Amino acid sequence: MQATAYTYDSDSRCGSVLLDDGTPISFDAPAFDAGGLRLLRPGQRVRIEVESEGEGEGTALRITLVTLQTL
Repeated sequence: MQATAYTYDSDSRCGSVLLDDGTPISFDAPAFDAGGLRLLRPGQRVRIEVESEGEGEGTALRITLVTLQTL
């Protein structure tokens, strides 16, 4: 899935992305570390992998990997 980097804190290695429909999703340090990145700037296109948390209407997405989108 593709998204756009929205926020990133280099100290905590946490941040958030915006899906193409404008939905924000946060990621934690393990998801950032899994992608092998060292830095992320707002506005960069990224590829994310997600898993669902919960069931039904309350289902939330949790990012498990953030890496740069390459063509």
